[in-house]
Parts: sequence; C-alpha cells; structure tokens
Amino acid sequence: MNFDFNNKVVLITGAAAGLGYACAQAFAAAGAKLVITDISQEALDQAVADLEQGGAEVLGLLNDASDSADVDSMMAALVARFGRLDIAVNNAGTATPLQEFHEVGEAEFDRVIAVNLKGVWLCMQAEIRQMLKQGGGRIVNMASATSRNTYPHAAPYVTSKFAVAGLTRTVAVDYADRDIRINAICPGNVATPLVVSLVEDLSLLSTKHAMKRLGTPEEVANGVMFLASELSSFSTGSLLEVDGGWNAI
Repeated sequence: MNFDFNNKVVLITGAAAGLGYACAQAFAAAGAKLVITDISQEALDQAVADLEQGGAEVLGLLNDASDSADVDSMMAALVARFGRLDIAVNNAGTATPLQEFHEVGEAEFDRVIAVNLKGVWLCMQAEIRQMLKQGGGRIVNMASATSRNTYPHAAPYVTSKFAVAGLTRTVAVDYADRDIRINAICPGNVATPLVVSLVEDLSLLSTKHAMKRLGTPEEVANGVMFLASELSSFSTGSLLEVDGGWNAI
C-alpha cells in the first residue's frame, strides 16, 4: 500500500530515534513536510541530516514535550515555517528501569508521567488550537500494548500509557464534529534504543506476543500512517493494536 502525504505538514515528537524516526522516514517517503523534535541536539541534527539526504524537507526543533513554554515555541516555529499543521504524532516518551513498585523513586515516577502523559496533554492542546484555526487535522498518540495490559515491574510506564489511552478517547469525542480526528497506536515490544537500554534479555519480550517475535519500527509506522490517512476517515478515539497478538492472548 502506498500512502500519499504529499505536501502535508507532519509533526513528530521524539523523532530522532526509534519509533519516532521510523515514522519520520515513512512520512518523508510519502511526500510529507516534516517537523521533528527531540531532547538531544546531537541525535536531532543527525536525524535531520539523514532525512534531508533522502530528499525530505525537514525542520528540526530541540524540544522538551513536558515543558509548556517549549511546546508553545515549537508550535510557533512550525507555523512560521509551514503555515499549518496537518498531522501530529505525539511520540516522545520515556521509561524507568524495570523494578519493583515499592522501589520506584518519586522523581522517576514524576518524569515518566511528565513526558508520557503531560507531554501528550500539552502537545495536543497546542496542536488542537492550531487545527481549530485552520479547520481540521489529524492526531496520533503513541500509546502501548500496555495501555490495555500490564507488564511486571513497569508501573510508572504502564500507568502513563493507560492514561494516554483514556486521554485520547476523551478528547477525540470532544472534537469529533470539528474535523479533528484523534487516535492512538498501541505497539507491542519493538527493539528500539529505549527498550534495548532497559531490558537485558530481548528474547523474553517476544514471548508476550502470539506471533513469538518482536515487532519492527516500520510495522508501527505503517499503523501510524493508516490512522493519519483518510483510509481511516471514520475512525476517531480508537486504539489500534500493533502488538503481534499480545492483547489477544
């Protein structure tokens, strides 16, 4: 299936690596103009250079999605460069090392909630304000298979992703009649840099899936593009599972 996002302006947060970068590559290949953000300047510069080398038009912005001033600056820069926002992928996220619930520090919990939940909240507010001005848009939030399920010793992450699912569905209903569609993608285990840094034995992750293998960033990106495209024109408030059958078990 060939997606067509020719001249669409697409914002992807946390896009210098992992799932966000795979989404950026996929949208670029489909003709989109990109705004990508990350908290690492070095990683961001490399991602922008690689995407531009492939022929994409890219604006890279150093950004902390959990900081309201950063989010407002991001949106102002986006509008100044491209004039509109057609699609937003709220992908920026973090996690704590796997540990028992009673051992999780308050600062660790606060950071996960700040990035994974508050970051989505702030970005959606800014995105929706712009989309209301221009008459519509599409938002895809990065939820998780753990938005419907659990994972041992990952309470902060699971909590944040359950909340992202609830936020997605609630806000989608609020704006459903104003041509703003809001959905979430729920990936299973994928060997992204974040996952690799937190999990010692990746083979254990594949056992969660009925398919008995890990997903790929490209498979998740395909799901994101579907939700952002008009092929999903009657879908809003949905949670699309791309999890190898994890939640079917």
